[in-house]
Amino acid sequence: MYTDTIADLLTRIRNAIQARQEITKAPYSRFKHDICNLLVKKNFLKGVKKIKEDHDMLEIELGGEREFRLTFKRVSKSGQRIYFKAKEFKNIKNGLGIQVVSTSQGLMTGMEAKKQNLGGEVICEIY
Repeated sequence: MYTDTIADLLTRIRNAIQARQEITKAPYSRFKHDICNLLVKKNFLKGVKKIKEDHDMLEIELGGEREFRLTFKRVSKSGQRIYFKAKEFKNIKNGLGIQVVSTSQGLMTGMEAKKQNLGGEVICEIY
């Protein structure tokens, strides 16, 4: 059984981009939906919506502005959580990439968390 559902989501997106698909699907969870919404907001993906098949699924529309050569790197894993303080967040690839961070105020990028002086768990890096 696969236990790291976030890594599974990132792998599904990465594989769909490499296969030049326009849409991919992943099992639904609110946290994964929030991650995809953040990627849509930052123009890494075109869109995401919840659909009902046998069970709830995320339908992820690929083709954002920066899709061409995306790298998805899982930082926190189920065996080792990585937490940063607000001062520890840095630019990823000179501002071209983002860190997805889970804070007490919700999911946001590392630079947004730094501006709001919030620390949190670094979920992944995308560049």
